[in-house]
Amino acid sequence: MQEYYLVLLVFLGALALFDLFVGVSNDAVNFLNSALGCRIASFRTTMWVAAAGVMLGATFSSGMMEIARSGVFHPQMFSFTEIMLIFFAVMVADVILLDTFNSLGLPTSTTVSIVFELLGSALAAACMKLISEGASLTEVVAYINSSKALTIISGILISVVVAFVTGAVVQYLVRLVFTFHFENAYKRYGAVFAGFAITAIVYFLVMKGAKGSSFMRPEWIRFIQENTSMIVVSLFVGLTVLFQILITFLRINIFKIVILSGTFSLAFAFAGNDLVNFVGVPLAALDSYQTWSASGVAAEIFMMDGLSKPTQTPTYLLLLSGLVMVLTLWFSRKAYRVIQTSINLSSSNSGEQEQFGSSLPGRIIVRAAMSCGKVLHQIIPVPLQRGLNSRFEPKALAKGEAPLPFDYVRASVNLVVSAALIASATSLKLPLSTTYVTFMVAMGSSFADGAWDRESAVYRISGVLTVISGWFLTALSASMLAAFVACIVFAGGEVAAVILAVIAIVLLVRSNLKAKDGEELRNDHPKAYDSAAVRSLLDTKTGENLTAATALFARIVEDCLNEKEKDLKRNRTLAAELFDNLSRARSLYYRMSNTAAKSSKADFDARYCYYRSFTNMREVGRSLQSLAKQSYDHVANRHRGFTGSPRTDLEAFVAKLTALTQASSGRANVTAFAKEGPALLDEIDGLQQKLLQSIPREKISIRGCELYLSILLMAREIVNHYTISSVLQKRLDAATLPQK
Repeated sequence: MQEYYLVLLVFLGALALFDLFVGVSNDAVNFLNSALGCRIASFRTTMWVAAAGVMLGATFSSGMMEIARSGVFHPQMFSFTEIMLIFFAVMVADVILLDTFNSLGLPTSTTVSIVFELLGSALAAACMKLISEGASLTEVVAYINSSKALTIISGILISVVVAFVTGAVVQYLVRLVFTFHFENAYKRYGAVFAGFAITAIVYFLVMKGAKGSSFMRPEWIRFIQENTSMIVVSLFVGLTVLFQILITFLRINIFKIVILSGTFSLAFAFAGNDLVNFVGVPLAALDSYQTWSASGVAAEIFMMDGLSKPTQTPTYLLLLSGLVMVLTLWFSRKAYRVIQTSINLSSSNSGEQEQFGSSLPGRIIVRAAMSCGKVLHQIIPVPLQRGLNSRFEPKALAKGEAPLPFDYVRASVNLVVSAALIASATSLKLPLSTTYVTFMVAMGSSFADGAWDRESAVYRISGVLTVISGWFLTALSASMLAAFVACIVFAGGEVAAVILAVIAIVLLVRSNLKAKDGEELRNDHPKAYDSAAVRSLLDTKTGENLTAATALFARIVEDCLNEKEKDLKRNRTLAAELFDNLSRARSLYYRMSNTAAKSSKADFDARYCYYRSFTNMREVGRSLQSLAKQSYDHVANRHRGFTGSPRTDLEAFVAKLTALTQASSGRANVTAFAKEGPALLDEIDGLQQKLLQSIPREKISIRGCELYLSILLMAREIVNHYTISSVLQKRLDAATLPQK
């Protein structure tokens, strides 16, 4: 029996590694989105800073480990066997749940998941135990640490409101001081702002969180507590003087120091608060195993009173966990997709393709906010309104400069406020959700900054509601999934545990090997959009999109002719993805246009040609969506297919069209394709005439005739739109490129 629990313990350790991987993949958004969004440093530099914060912060998480041991349930009410099965159910459910949210690209809370998994599995175990003993289920309340659990849950919920309001208020006040034209105010107030920010970071992270560190000595903690005021004042004055020297004489951008320090501090706070979510359960299981093996009592009757006592986690285990978290930051592909979600929702760039669609609650909130705005507009004096509006006047970009999702001021506020709130909760041993805090601070600061204008507000609010609803779904799913796993393990014993372990590992390995999202965050973003850059972009993207569109068109036709319903359903998804990609590419035009008015004629012509070309390509994508749906409905409704000459003629034409747009480089030659345009259009006309002649002979139904003509119309659109793109490229060459 001891060997079984030893194997179970090893498996929990392995799941902890998986849990660290998928959990950090989801929570990387917490401390990377601000630095990556403002692009003040390279991706590599930002990652090194975050990695250092995670490693050091892991050593400050020792005090949080008691949450997994006795924060949700009373361990003295369970035997060693029951405790190990509870922990097993929690880890299996946690890994599967977090990996699912990562695959959907939604930032969820590892804190909420672990708390509700502990609650669900403990409730299931208590119920199973009471049923086996013939006791009443009303006694289940004795097994749950209700007061502590309610404190944790209420703290998590309150943190959502506190984080949003704090982020909005602080950002509004800071923006009033600095404005979007912060260069002049930066010289006067930048040193004070940076000194206050760094002092706050040190106070909340080091001084408030020192007692949770695994290596801090009691006399060090006592010295910090007795001299807190002196240390804070001295640090603020010294840093302010130092930063003023850096600004005045060395011309150093201290926003870079603040943002990278904030990234370090937020990664530090994240590791200190959230490490318990990943390794707290396996470490509690290790303590349970060591206590039981030393007792010599049977596992079924040995009660786990020892878990109620305080414990100090060895530093080497915390550092090992921190190392796994750092490696995950560097190599997890799913992390970048979740980061992109948060950056998109807080971006100041409007007019782009939004990641979330609109919803009825979002429309209601926007409508109500606009009504309140009209009332305030009538109450506030006009001079005051003009003064406030002047402080929030967006900055005009230089020629060819690309707008950022948000600037240095907002990135600094996001990082400092989030780190302060999380570190405060850590010092109180309260497992605050770092995801909730950082996400809502970012939403509050973007709201105060005017990033949610009439063009984007409904989409941003709908996105926030979607993410928040996902958090509540996390709580429900976590408790139910953990309870379900616990019931299976209690009923099935060792066999059920082995089967569930294998299923969890297979799902995780399969999911993470297939993940390919988010690589674009590793690439450097374009800094300027001059005529040469736009011409190169057109030359590359137009050919790639032509190849992708014709390949998808050929696939739709082939699957329709062969009546492959499942493949046609997949084609609808592919068509929607192609349309979304083209929509995002077209939105780049608005960023190009958001530059200074002194753009050259060459730059203007380049942007115009880009807009025309990608608008044409977007219409091709829209038509492919319609054709994919029409083809699927035709086959799904079991309408008559095509036979005889209409089928063979269509297959031959599609094969010819595909051959013209395929290239070894993966990018079609648009100019060569355009030369064949007139001949292709004549062939399409001939196919339409032959169809009308073959209707009585081939007995083609009216629905079949409509579908056939839609296919030919789609082919005509491809030829026409990409021929226009070729003409635009030639025009751009003649107007903007130097003559040889």
